[in-house]
Amino acid sequence: MPNDHLKLDKQLCFPLYAASNLLVRVYRPLLEPLGLTYSQYLVMLVLWERDGRSVGDLGQCLYLDSGTLTPLLKRMEKAGLLLRSRDPDDERRVLISLTQQGLEMQLEAKKIPQQLLQKVNVQNIEQLRDSMQDLVEILDKGV
Repeated sequence: MPNDHLKLDKQLCFPLYAASNLLVRVYRPLLEPLGLTYSQYLVMLVLWERDGRSVGDLGQCLYLDSGTLTPLLKRMEKAGLLLRSRDPDDERRVLISLTQQGLEMQLEAKKIPQQLLQKVNVQNIEQLRDSMQDLVEILDKGV
C-alpha cells in the first residue's frame, strides 16, 4: 500500500505522545497529596537537584520556553513553593529559589518514584528511560 507510512501505528510520534499522556495520568493521583501538577513536579525535581536556578536554566533543563514557564512559576510562587527574584548582577535574569515549604516537600515526594514503579510494572525500565533520553538528545540537536 503506497500510504502505509502514513498509518498511525507506523508513526514514532504517536506511541510517545500516548505514553506521555497516559504517564501523566498515572502521576496525577501520586502528586495530588502534594498539590502539584506534573509540570510543577518537574520544576521541583530540577530545583531539588540544584536550587537557585534562572528561568532560562529551568527552561533548558525541561525543554520549555520562558512563556510556558513563567505562568507556571507564578502559580508555584503564589502557592508558597518558590520565590522569583531579579538577578542583582543582571536585571534581565529571573532567579528561582525554593521556599522552606518547597524544600520540605521533597521529603514527601521521595515516595513518588517507588509508587510509580509499583503502578507501572515495566521490565527494563532503566533501559527504556535511557533509550528515551537518547531520543531526546538526538531530537534536541535537530531543533
